[in-house]
Amino acid sequence: MITTSIVWDHRGRTKAGCEGPLEVRVTVDRKPYYINTGIKVRKTEWKAGMIVNRPDADTLRTRLNIIYHKIEDAINAAINAGIQIDVADIKRRAWVLMADESSTSFLEWCRDQLEQLTHSDGTLKHYQTMLSRLQDFDTIRRWQDLTVENIYKWDAYLHRITKPQSDADIKAGKQAEPISDGAIYNYHKCLKALLNRAVLFDRLQQNPYDRLKGKFKRGDRERIDFLTDEEMKAFESLHPVAGSKMAMARDLFVFQLYTGLAYSDTQNFDIGDYKLIDGVWKNTGERIKTGVAYTSQMLPPVVAILERYNWQVPKLDNSDYNLCLKALGMACGIERPLHSHMARHTFATWMLRHGVPIEHVSKMLGHTNITQTQRYAKIVAADIHDDFERIAEEMKNQVKP
Repeated sequence: MITTSIVWDHRGRTKAGCEGPLEVRVTVDRKPYYINTGIKVRKTEWKAGMIVNRPDADTLRTRLNIIYHKIEDAINAAINAGIQIDVADIKRRAWVLMADESSTSFLEWCRDQLEQLTHSDGTLKHYQTMLSRLQDFDTIRRWQDLTVENIYKWDAYLHRITKPQSDADIKAGKQAEPISDGAIYNYHKCLKALLNRAVLFDRLQQNPYDRLKGKFKRGDRERIDFLTDEEMKAFESLHPVAGSKMAMARDLFVFQLYTGLAYSDTQNFDIGDYKLIDGVWKNTGERIKTGVAYTSQMLPPVVAILERYNWQVPKLDNSDYNLCLKALGMACGIERPLHSHMARHTFATWMLRHGVPIEHVSKMLGHTNITQTQRYAKIVAADIHDDFERIAEEMKNQVKP
């Protein structure tokens, strides 16, 4: 025997005065199954099986009736065809129906969510870029488009995308390079996070990525770029006009070189977080991006910069900052384009080269685990091997008659 009805929050988890879910209860041979309709009302707004006492009551009643009768139709169709009732299949049909009934497309919902996220500017930019790519993909736009098959198509699309080219590269006929595996992984990561949020807010029954665990891996990280000791000295020797953006960019980069702080953390710097102990400024704070604790101590170049700016850090827009860095790098003979995160990479390798234990460097950087720091240690180890080979070659040449 099969019966259906609509109930309010069968688990009883809704707090007093808050909105709870309306669910369709399908009872098959005395065993109840519950299908969340995606509609939420307060207990006082659900009377005698009807939504009441709210401005949108008529709209919600209509939507609820459509969902309820569609579920009944699916059950009756199965009974008439002599097919065993599959509640899981009925649930899937119900969720597709609810997606159809929603007035907000998936992409519109994602844009609304970005306004509510509290991530750093850099992380939000990753999400915005991902949404721009997803819009260009033009296959996942509605809630019902969120299928495992379309996630695979999304991955294939990402592997066809190429990096933007400069006018000079286009004129020179250079072939466009594909975006990195790291970038593709981050696009999947951002979309998966938004889908988890949709599940949390009852907009989606299941995240399709949950059925694809381990399918989209990070891949090899891009090469870590850092400054050598000679390049650090060359950069520090620059002295742009005081008060100019170039001077502020120079000082901010040096500040990063000797603190290891990410750009977002420098822009939230507060001297009040530091304590002067035995003549040295020390601090244990939390990273803006991850909330992970880091340990910091001011070296002389850092103190000199803070004194110059009245114990504040130069404030620069990230795009302006990176443009200035590229120009400053060219001015001091560094051929590679500089960017703000290169200072953090340089700090890590510089500390390891000077014999600081990897565990301590990990704490200084505020890494979530030491595996993140080990990639810098591999670079230092590779350089040491190169030094040994160079010395061995020199010794070999010295013993030749």
